[in-house]
Amino acid sequence: MNKPNRKQDALNYHSKGRPGKIQVVPTKPTNSQRDLTLAYSPGVAEPCLRIADNVEDVYKYTAKGNLVAVISNGTAVLGLGNIGPEASKPVMEGKGLLFKIYADIDVFDLEINAKTVDEFVNIVKALEPTFGGVNLEDISAPTCFEIERRLKAEMKIPVMHDDQHGTAIISGAALMNACEIQGKKLDKIKMVVNGAGAAAVSCTKMYLSLGVKKENLVMFDINGLLTPNRTDLDEMRLQFATNRKDITTLADAMKNADVFVGLSAGNVVTQAMLVSMAKNPIVFAMANPEPEITYDLATAARKDIIMATGRSDYPNQVNNVLGFPYIFRGALDVRATAINEEMKIAAVKAIAEMAKKPVPEAVNLAYNITNLKFGRDYIIPKPMDQRLITEVSSAVAKAAIDSGVARKTITDWDAYNEELLSRLGNNNKLLRDITNKAKQNPKRVVFAEADTYKILRAAQIVKDEGIATPILLGNAEKIRTIMRENELDLGDVQIIDPRIETERTLEFAQFLFKKRQRKGVTLFEAKKLMMVDRNYYGACMIHFGEADALISGLTKDYATTIKPALQIIGTEAGVNRVAGMYLMITEKGPVFFGDTTVNVNPSAQELVDITVLMDRSIKQLNIQPRIAVLSYSNFGSNAGDIPEKTRETVRILHEKYPDMIVDGEMQANFALNSSLLADNFPFSTLSGKPANTLIFPGLASGNIAYKLLQEIGGAEAVGPILLGMKKPVHVLQLGSSVREIVNMVTIAVIDAQVKCAEAKPSKAKK
Repeated sequence: MNKPNRKQDALNYHSKGRPGKIQVVPTKPTNSQRDLTLAYSPGVAEPCLRIADNVEDVYKYTAKGNLVAVISNGTAVLGLGNIGPEASKPVMEGKGLLFKIYADIDVFDLEINAKTVDEFVNIVKALEPTFGGVNLEDISAPTCFEIERRLKAEMKIPVMHDDQHGTAIISGAALMNACEIQGKKLDKIKMVVNGAGAAAVSCTKMYLSLGVKKENLVMFDINGLLTPNRTDLDEMRLQFATNRKDITTLADAMKNADVFVGLSAGNVVTQAMLVSMAKNPIVFAMANPEPEITYDLATAARKDIIMATGRSDYPNQVNNVLGFPYIFRGALDVRATAINEEMKIAAVKAIAEMAKKPVPEAVNLAYNITNLKFGRDYIIPKPMDQRLITEVSSAVAKAAIDSGVARKTITDWDAYNEELLSRLGNNNKLLRDITNKAKQNPKRVVFAEADTYKILRAAQIVKDEGIATPILLGNAEKIRTIMRENELDLGDVQIIDPRIETERTLEFAQFLFKKRQRKGVTLFEAKKLMMVDRNYYGACMIHFGEADALISGLTKDYATTIKPALQIIGTEAGVNRVAGMYLMITEKGPVFFGDTTVNVNPSAQELVDITVLMDRSIKQLNIQPRIAVLSYSNFGSNAGDIPEKTRETVRILHEKYPDMIVDGEMQANFALNSSLLADNFPFSTLSGKPANTLIFPGLASGNIAYKLLQEIGGAEAVGPILLGMKKPVHVLQLGSSVREIVNMVTIAVIDAQVKCAEAKPSKAKK
C-alpha cells in the first residue's frame, strides 16, 4: 500500500487560503484606466466585431484556442462511484491542474447535473463556442459511450473521454513495447481482459486496432466470462463475447495466455494463475489503488514476466498523464475538429518509440537511476520526461493535419517544438523533480527541535511521503504529548532525549572535548553542551554516521545554530568558508540567490569561493548555472568599492574557471532580461538567456532581495541552503512554515545522497 493519506492533510490542502486548487489569472496588463478600457468597454468592441465578421478570429482574439472544458456529472468518480457533480469538483479541478502543469492548457471545470445522454449532450453542445476542446471525465458506463459518440459527431472541436482513451493509449504503447521485448507478435498473442467497464472496452478496442485478433481474446466482468447467451450485456460489451467452451473461469482463461490486462479489482489474480501462463508473459494489473496482483507477488512467481501497474512506486506505471495533456496540446495547436483514431494511434506510437530512445540524464537523476533504458522495467516513458510534450504533441498534430481534421497547418516543426518546450514554464517542476529524487533513496534526517509541532508535522510528512527517515531529538515526554494532542502518527520513529545521560552522550562529549580543549572547552562543559544544546548532539550523530543530515534553526538564530556544526563537522576539503543560498521558485523559473545568510561583506576572493560553491551545488540539481555577479554598476559604468570588488570577482572567475558561465559586474535587471542585456551589452557571456544564479555583493543586498521577492513578487523561497559543509547540515529560517521545513528536508536528502555517493566507505574517526 501507499503511505497513508492523511484525511485532514487533504482537507487542509483543498480548504486553506483560497479554497480549491485553481484560479483565473489575467494575461494582459490591468493596472491603468487605459488598460481597463482596452480590456472591456469600449476597446473590447473591436475584437467582437472582427469575430462577428469571421468566426475563426475567435482563436486570434480570445483564449478559446488554449481552453479545455473538463466536464463530469459525477456518476463514476475515481474509486468513489456515483457521488454526484458537486463531490466530483475536487477531482475535476485536479485534472485541470494537470493539464496546466504538464501542457500549459487552461481549463474550466464544469460539473453538470445531467444524468441522461440527451441532457448531458445538449448542455455540452451549447458550450461549444467557449472551448477549444472537451475532456469528458468520470461518467458511468454505458452512457459514457453514447455521450462521447454523440458529442464527437455533433461538435466541431476535439472531444475525448480520458477514462476510456487515456488508459487505452498508454497501455497500447506499453503492449507494443512489451511484445517486442518478449518476442511476441500482436496478431498471435492470446489475451485475457479482466474488467468490462469504459476503460477496459476502450483499451481492448485499441489493442484490436494495433493488431490483436478478436478470436484470441476473452473478456470477464464481475459476473464472469462475456458470452453471447448472457442477457445482462449491452451492445458495447457483446462485441467481446466468446463462444469458447473450454473456458468458464479466470483461472481457465489464464492457462497458456500471453497477456493479462486487468482493469477490475485488487487481488483477483493468483501466483498460480501466472505460473499457468505462456512463456514470457505480459501482465498489466491496472486496478487502483490495489492491482489485480501485486508487483512483488507477480515477479516472484515468474522471472520472465513483464509487469505493469497503475502504481508510481513500481516500474512501468500506466499513467494517463503520459497522454491526455499532450494529445489535447497537439489537437488545440492545429485547431483540430476532433480527436480521431489516427491521432490516438499516433500518440500510442510516439509514446512507444520514445521509450526506446536514450533517456535524458535529467530523468535518470529524477528517479535516482544510473542508466534507465528500454527493457522489462522500462517499457513506457516516465511522467517527468519533458520530451513527452514535443514527441507526443507533435505526433498528434501531424496526424490531425494528415487525416484532414486540422484547420491550421504547422510548417516549421522545429519552431513548434521550441514553442512547446517554452510552454512548460518554470515556476514549476524543479521541486517535484527533487522531491521525486529524494524519494528514490531516502536518508536519515535528525530534527534537532523535535519538541515543536511544526517540526513533528514536517517529520510525519517526510516519513509518510518516503522522503526521509526522521530521527527526533528533544524532550521525549513533550514530543509524545504533542504527537498525541495533534493526532500525529510517526509510528516507530526513533526519539532521542539528549538530557538523559548515556554512554553515547559521554562518547560524544569526549570527542568534542578533544576537538575543542585548546579552544577553552573543558570535558565538563563538553558534556553539558551535549545534554543542553541538541545541535551539538545532532552534529555528532552526523559525524559518527548515525544519521545522514541535520535540520535545525526553527527556534534559534542562524549563528547559534550553525556554530556547533562548524565545530564538530567542519567544512569540505578545499572549502575555505560556508555560504548560504536560497532557491527562489518564480513564475519565470528557479533563480538561485547567494550569499543570503552567512558572509556579511565578502571580499572579491570570498565572492569567488561563494560562486564556486553555488555553481557546483546547482549542477547537482541537474541545472546549468548561468551566473551574474551583481552590482549597482554595469561593466565599469560606475566607480566605487562594490563595482570594483565585483569586477575583480568576475576577472578571477574568468581566469580560473573558464568553463563557468558567469559575467558581471551588472545590475539585476540586465541579468534577468536577456533582451535588455543583448541590446546594450552584446559582448556579455550571458547573452542569449537570462541568468538563473545571482551573486550579491554582500549579505544585506542578498537578504533584502530574497525577502522582497518572496513577499511582493509571490516567489516561494526554499532555504537557506548551507553550502560547503563536510556533511549535510541545513539551517531553517526562524519561524519557517511546515511546507518550508519539508522543502529543506528534501534538499538535505539530496545533499546527503550526493555526499554519500562521493564519500569512500569509512568509519568516522573518533
